[in-house]
Amino acid sequence: MSQNDPCQLILALDLETREAALAMLDHLGDSLKWVKVGLQLFTAYGPDFVREVADRGYKVFLDLKLHDIPNTVAKAVQSIATLPVELLTLHASGGGEMLQWANQARAEHAPHLNLLAVTVLTSMDEAQLRSLNVHSTAEDQVLHLADITLQAGIQGLVCSSLELTPLRQRFGNSPIIVTPGIRPAGAASDEQKRIMTPRAAAAAGSSYIVVGRPILNAADPAAAARAIQAELRAE
Repeated sequence: MSQNDPCQLILALDLETREAALAMLDHLGDSLKWVKVGLQLFTAYGPDFVREVADRGYKVFLDLKLHDIPNTVAKAVQSIATLPVELLTLHASGGGEMLQWANQARAEHAPHLNLLAVTVLTSMDEAQLRSLNVHSTAEDQVLHLADITLQAGIQGLVCSSLELTPLRQRFGNSPIIVTPGIRPAGAASDEQKRIMTPRAAAAAGSSYIVVGRPILNAADPAAAARAIQAELRAE
């Protein structure tokens, strides 16, 4: 996928139980194509839950943010290769060797899978970065980690939408860029620090936007999903 392809919506299916998650998918029907399964549901229900989501016709983004020694992450990628997953996250801060091992495992066991390296979490601001002894700006840190990631052969990045423009300027259209922290106009920002509207994120070059609570908490989740996609298509 490149910047010239339409930006797509991914639902962050961040709910407490399998039953609540599947009921939400029943409400959503075919109003969207992509679902993100995160740590909460994966930890509670495991690979079988991923299969249930895929069996309902959705494409799965598995958001586990893998971060460990290179061999352990490579083995995790090998295990996930058996699942119907098309996008998988790991932490760019794991370093170049870890990223290279993960990409090698992907190439050998799941060439259809796209790996995405998380740069700086959208819940973090520069004060929090400084507390971790990172004295770069958020943008500079994202660009630094993106350099490491793409040199390791990873297919894409996860970043705040505020870093989209500098990333596209430096790396062009090829990398997949996924942006969480997306909030339609008027929606609460919650704990996210660096946010943007769907239309602005698409215009800046996002490949996929991730939206959770504005859909999950809507009176009509399917209508909310369709409204966001209409905003993505707006010129």
